[in-house]
Amino acid sequence: MKPKHYIILSLLLIVVGFFYFRYFWVFADGTKAGILNTFQKKGYLFKTYEGKIIQSGFKVNVQSNEFEFSVVSESVAKTLMENAGKDVELHYKSYFGALPWRGMQKFVVDSVYEVRGSNGETIISPKNK
Repeated sequence: MKPKHYIILSLLLIVVGFFYFRYFWVFADGTKAGILNTFQKKGYLFKTYEGKIIQSGFKVNVQSNEFEFSVVSESVAKTLMENAGKDVELHYKSYFGALPWRGMQKFVVDSVYEVRGSNGETIISPKNK
């Protein structure tokens, strides 16, 4: 191979590594809980599920603590669509960048652990890991 081929191959590997790290490598995963404020399917070219929960507590400037997320799974989206306004506990994965077909947010919810109704009863039981 000529040195020029090594340079092109090296640049290609760097670009592929950057895109993998930016858009597919899971930076963090965890749970968030709060009241499901909005959940909708929206987008111009790619219709994706987008939602927002309001977490309990407030900051010094009385600003609500919101968590905006995307959902890829149809079953998770259906569960959230049916439970707007209820207290939910969600599992999410965090990426460094958002992809248009995955959603508008860097946080992608992949499961619903628990949904509690308006008077505290559990609608969906917690899942054991």
